[in-house]
Amino acid sequence: MCRYRALVLTVTSVNVNGLRAAAKKGFVEWLAETSADVLCLQEVRAEPQQLPDGVRAPAGWHVVHAPASAKGRAGVSLYTRREPDSVRVGFGSDEFDASGRYVEADLPGVTVASLYLPSGEVGTERQDEKYRFMDQFLAHLKELRTRAAAEGREVVVCGDWNIAHQQADLKNWRGNTKNSGFLPEERQWLTGVLDPADGGYVDVVRALHPETEGPYTWWSYRGRAFDNDSGWRIDYAMATPGLAARAVKAVVERAATHAERWSDHAPVTVTFER
Repeated sequence: MCRYRALVLTVTSVNVNGLRAAAKKGFVEWLAETSADVLCLQEVRAEPQQLPDGVRAPAGWHVVHAPASAKGRAGVSLYTRREPDSVRVGFGSDEFDASGRYVEADLPGVTVASLYLPSGEVGTERQDEKYRFMDQFLAHLKELRTRAAAEGREVVVCGDWNIAHQQADLKNWRGNTKNSGFLPEERQWLTGVLDPADGGYVDVVRALHPETEGPYTWWSYRGRAFDNDSGWRIDYAMATPGLAARAVKAVVERAATHAERWSDHAPVTVTFER
């Protein structure tokens, strides 16, 4: 059972596509209005000291930033209303712990994590890197689930997983079967994450919206992808079954118009009740 002391736990995840840029386009105003208890950010692409004060450490939030060692790339952050009991950057990988791709925090009864999985590119080292990350990260997911269960805790890993799992998760799936993000081996890996006998996690948004096309979370800035809702669902909240069973609402906070977007991704917000 999730022992989070609040009756409701709301977690929002969003790839900000550069936090400094997002802050100038509407993120600050969105942050002031959100009712989320936990905020998971990806692709921050900034050192903490480069961020405005109101973004680096806004009032009412406890914040941990995990920038990448490669300047201007990747970077993940966690904002929590309550001070975490503990925080861990990375997942024990010599190759990836300094890459700004993973941070997790323990709150009462639940561990929340922000993930930015590599995007990859077919036929390049980037795709090889993505596969190495996937292999190591699945092992961590299993260990995290096991450790949390032993401690009477639940887990939710939110973020940009850079894989569309099913045909319903992207508009133009036929045209992307040979592209990174929708390759058979990537989709099979995600199936393993969700297999009760393997990773053991639950795709909370899909569980609440089983027949929905999408809801998409990323749209290219090219062409009229956003206006035509020609998007991908690659941002997920993956939870252990006990927590997933308590999910009562999942919403993609899609901007009303193209001009009102402050990222090429939209926030994904999930509410759990105890």
